[in-house]
Amino acid sequence: AAIGGHPNARFNLGCIEWNNGNKERAVKHFIVAANQGYDDSIKALMVAYKGGFVSKENLAAALRAQKAAVDETKSPQREAAAKAFHNY
Repeated sequence: AAIGGHPNARFNLGCIEWNNGNKERAVKHFIVAANQGYDDSIKALMVAYKGGFVSKENLAAALRAQKAAVDETKSPQREAAAKAFHNY
């Protein structure tokens, strides 16, 4: 699933790598998931940044990519569907 582009799978791989001590590999997975718009990866990258495992530039690039991915999925039709779903 991770290779197929599922951001949650990428994030989970990052968590597994992080817990196994492979911080650099974990960060790579978190960045890929963030680039796909996965919010929890940004939180993980913030933790990694505070620990010195991510540069300020890489964190900023991931934040920009995550925002662009989220903005790309927004549309009036999706917003109307979400509103209708929440009112149901």
